[in-house]
Amino acid sequence: MLSPLLLATVAASAIGVGPLPPLPLLSAPAPDSLTVSIERSGYAEADGTFRLECDGNGGRAAGGTHPAAENACKRLGQLAAGGGDPFAPVPEGQLCTQQYGGPATARITGNWQGRSIDARFSRANGCEIDRWENLRPVLPHVKG
Repeated sequence: MLSPLLLATVAASAIGVGPLPPLPLLSAPAPDSLTVSIERSGYAEADGTFRLECDGNGGRAAGGTHPAAENACKRLGQLAAGGGDPFAPVPEGQLCTQQYGGPATARITGNWQGRSIDARFSRANGCEIDRWENLRPVLPHVKG
């Protein structure tokens, strides 16, 4: 059986188009690049907008202005290996404990694992607190 590439080359030659150009080589995926904005964490040094650049290799090449870039990239590497989506919102209808974790809010935008991210975080109830804590140290420890 002939491969599809060989068939396409033979067909192109038969109609006088000539050989097909070589296929492009697959390049390494683009590094993860996130903007992390934090408000009302209770720590002045944790509030602000930070860039987080990760190479996707478990934090071996971390950069940006994020105060814990290396550990944050390591955490994102762990989450990627686990296959979950740490940026997914709390599912509609999810039962959450009615506890208040403080006024802190965060927004993370950018690209992670080859997809666009725009996620918001708070500490309004038990589910939101769990989402926040799952992303530590991408998101900081906060005063409750």
